[in-house]
Amino acid sequence: MFNEHSQTLLHDLGLGASWHQGYVNGLDREDNFWIVSTAGGERLISKNVVLALSINDQLHVPEWADSIKQEWPGMFHIFDDSADISKLRMPVAVIGGGITAAHTVIKLSALYSGQVTLIKRHPFKVCDFDSDPGWLGPKYQKSYQRITDYSERREVIKKTRNRGSLPSELFHKLRKLENDQTIKVADGEVTSVKQVEKKELILSVDTQEVKVQSIVFATGFRPSRPGGCWLEKAIETFGLPCAKCGYPIVSQSLEWCRHLYVTGPLAELEIGPIARNISGARQAAERIVQSI
Repeated sequence: MFNEHSQTLLHDLGLGASWHQGYVNGLDREDNFWIVSTAGGERLISKNVVLALSINDQLHVPEWADSIKQEWPGMFHIFDDSADISKLRMPVAVIGGGITAAHTVIKLSALYSGQVTLIKRHPFKVCDFDSDPGWLGPKYQKSYQRITDYSERREVIKKTRNRGSLPSELFHKLRKLENDQTIKVADGEVTSVKQVEKKELILSVDTQEVKVQSIVFATGFRPSRPGGCWLEKAIETFGLPCAKCGYPIVSQSLEWCRHLYVTGPLAELEIGPIARNISGARQAAERIVQSI
């Protein structure tokens, strides 16, 4: 439904004519214009630039998987471009405890009943929102804007986000699958992984062992600032101010420097905990458009 909604907007507003696909690898400035360079050798010239970067390419995989990820084909992050659940060998473990892990387990359990184990570090966190709805308006935003210490703002964001949580309907669905013995659930940290010949892996989860042939990571993304090397170079070249956490310090209009704006994760020290979701994107867009 959301995809259809988005496609309808793209069509009705004629945004396809302005859509350019490419991988950005540089940001520079000539005279009064920004120059956006791409890996394909193109140079796009613009008076204003909005950095709307997500962290979706910063996949987080636990360190214990490093020793085997190159040699074990049946192991991937669910958001990896090469992820293919049709190639999984049973039994399979899904690592994670949030919405993505829940959806993945439900999907796999319908295909491979009794062959799926959900491994999570903590008990289920049941929350119907990724942060308190009070953050959508002035209830919490006003007090947040009064905080002048950006390290304190970062702490507020960390405490406010319900990371690794899932809504009640998904929680009850998983509980039913567990009670029906369609899935298994193991609480605890994976402390070690051992390969038995080339047939199976033995995961040590606190005091128990889980034997699997495939692993799917639903462990989210690394929280580091998106953009990578090219953005790091732009920060150094143009002296763009950043907080201790590495994220931009921007004006209320989300301007990092003249004619350079941010939205999404890069705007969270100004917008707050909702910066990464649709409501935060709408609020950021309003501020940027009003400024321009």
